[in-house]
Amino acid sequence: MTNPTAAMLVIGDEILSGRTRDANSYHLAGELTRHGIRLMEIRMVADEEADIVAALNALRDRWDHVFTSGGIGPTHDDITADAVAAAFGAGIDVREDARALLAAHYQRSGQELNAARLRMARIPEGASLIENPVSVAPGFTIGNVHVMAGVPNVFQAMVASVLPTLTGGEPLLSQSLSVLRGEGEIAEGFATLAAEYPDLSLGSYPFQRNGAYGTSLVIRGTDPVQLEAAMKKLTALFGEPA
Repeated sequence: MTNPTAAMLVIGDEILSGRTRDANSYHLAGELTRHGIRLMEIRMVADEEADIVAALNALRDRWDHVFTSGGIGPTHDDITADAVAAAFGAGIDVREDARALLAAHYQRSGQELNAARLRMARIPEGASLIENPVSVAPGFTIGNVHVMAGVPNVFQAMVASVLPTLTGGEPLLSQSLSVLRGEGEIAEGFATLAAEYPDLSLGSYPFQRNGAYGTSLVIRGTDPVQLEAAMKKLTALFGEPA
């Protein structure tokens, strides 16, 4: 597969402590799949600048795009913007276009643009803003890194803003077959089929359903003709679905 690749960096002590369940990686995976971008890796790091910088540099050097979530709010522990600036060796300060967005938003709502809220207008040099139609405070893109909020509905809105600007590949398609057989029983035939179709990705996932054990066999790829041909052979190998 030659589709563009991506990674995600989930940032925040609240995720790693178990206080908050991460929904953003699930959403991003589905949206990237539809856009023809392969999500290859997901990492989670705490609110520690050195750890964010190290993870970000590793990911952006390896994959075409990196999406981050979390840590761009108004509080002292929102350090993602500073860490991203450090990773790129860029300066960071309040930027006028971001400040103007926030000022207009808080004026409309009758609230003060105080020092804490103004932190959300601090943008690394050279970055472009990511639109936030939900709560206005922008994300930003610098290099191949797209920095977004952790609040799920805001993250989703930012993903919707960014994806149309990215070049995707062919949509990643998938078909699956569930059989009441263990992985050990189907492994040999499944491996032979995988070797026959090197441009497709074949994976097996065991399950238990109503006391019975089985395996879900999933075929993924961008070529619908190959996908359909492989699926017919898979069904012929292992029979009707469970």
